[in-house]
Amino acid sequence: MAFNAHVSSKIGAEGMGLLTLVSGIYGFAITFACSGINLAVVRLVSIDLAKGEGRGGKIMRGAILYCLGFSALAFAILFSFSGVIGEKILGDVRVIRSIKLFAISLPAISISSAINGYFCATRRVYKNVIVQFLEQGIRLGIVAYLLALLAPAGLENAILAVIGGGVISELLSATLSGILCLFDLKSGNCARCVENTSETVGEICKISLPVAISAYARSALSTLEHLAIPWGLRRCGLGYEASIASYGVLHGMVIPLLFFPSAMLGAFSSLLVPELSEAYAKGSYARIRYIVSRVFALSLLFSVGVSGIFVSFSHEIGLYLYGSHEAGEYIRLLAPLIPLMYLDGAVDAMLKGLGEQIYTMRVNISDSLISLLLIVILLPKMGISGYVVIIFITELFNTSFSIMRLLNLTGVKTPIVKWILKPLVSIILSTVIVRFLFDFNIMTAIFGIIAYGKGAVFLEIGISAILYIIISRVIGAISREDIEWGRSLLLD
Repeated sequence: MAFNAHVSSKIGAEGMGLLTLVSGIYGFAITFACSGINLAVVRLVSIDLAKGEGRGGKIMRGAILYCLGFSALAFAILFSFSGVIGEKILGDVRVIRSIKLFAISLPAISISSAINGYFCATRRVYKNVIVQFLEQGIRLGIVAYLLALLAPAGLENAILAVIGGGVISELLSATLSGILCLFDLKSGNCARCVENTSETVGEICKISLPVAISAYARSALSTLEHLAIPWGLRRCGLGYEASIASYGVLHGMVIPLLFFPSAMLGAFSSLLVPELSEAYAKGSYARIRYIVSRVFALSLLFSVGVSGIFVSFSHEIGLYLYGSHEAGEYIRLLAPLIPLMYLDGAVDAMLKGLGEQIYTMRVNISDSLISLLLIVILLPKMGISGYVVIIFITELFNTSFSIMRLLNLTGVKTPIVKWILKPLVSIILSTVIVRFLFDFNIMTAIFGIIAYGKGAVFLEIGISAILYIIISRVIGAISREDIEWGRSLLLD
């Protein structure tokens, strides 16, 4: 996030808007290149481990063939039509070279997705973590260097620098992931299986293609949604640069920031698919209910706390990270949605682990259709505030339908007091206490703590988080069993 703020300071709100607009095209290309391979690998390897058949090697060989086929086609289409996409669809020729450059990374992204699924299913997530740390480090270093070199030459070259750093890091990441996967398969003697690889590809297709087709539809709708937002803002009276800038503040700065803390929850949620797939394959329904109830409790505890901190410190965060009061206002408006945003990701992961990926995709596609329709209707009349309303409506729709489906499947009860009210009370008390202590200089009087600017804000946030954990534990929002289960899932 710090680097995202650095990039925004180099290319400005218009650059962030243009970069985010192009990301809609990239998103569809990645969806096609991967075509549901991650979920297919996770499910097949998880079931294989539950049955002890030792087919990991064959599954991965079939997955790599699948990835190469789809990613090569995605590369050819994106590279060949980059001019049409830039000039006719996006209406800005400055992105054409970036689109061509990005196309090179599609095979690497697709193969990395398959390998990530393998490590997730085998519970060797630390290997994914190692690769991702290295990838991010390489990306940040290269992009920073290229921005310093190319940004003075104009916005087109600055965007090319950001994309170029990402492409190089993706290629290196896929190479390292492949090496780690090969060592893992050899050490597990998985390559001894004599099953025909073409049969494995067929199994992969049965799982991934239905998901992929639905993903294509949703990704296409999402791309149209990204394109429609600047269009709607221009219809509201904003000029091209102003509409791209407003779009950049919301989608390029605020929304990535709100989702940043979910990285921890996302890592946790990614482990739910193999966990639930194995339990479902074994018919362990009591285990499934136990996992689901624990995930609800921990996800809501975490997300309610994050939401409260963002609401309380929204303006300071927007100002110190991006130098933007507008960003702070959007953070304050959207932060109450964080529990729904984060819980939706966890619920989707659990539904996929139970084989409900088609239902999940149907809900997501309906969500995108509603969003696109509302953008066309509301944005020309309400401007960017209309898009904030749309985000609320679609998040409520998506999350509520997913939650109802999961609860109906598992029969899990919902203790509202523990899951929602107690965390809410805890974060309100925590932030109010911290604000009182700092605003009236009580921390300075008692402990001699003097902090100004960014230091004061981050200190207040840190103390609020610590108080939140303490108060949550005291009033029973989280039990020792919740803590131990979360720790065992992530570390054991």
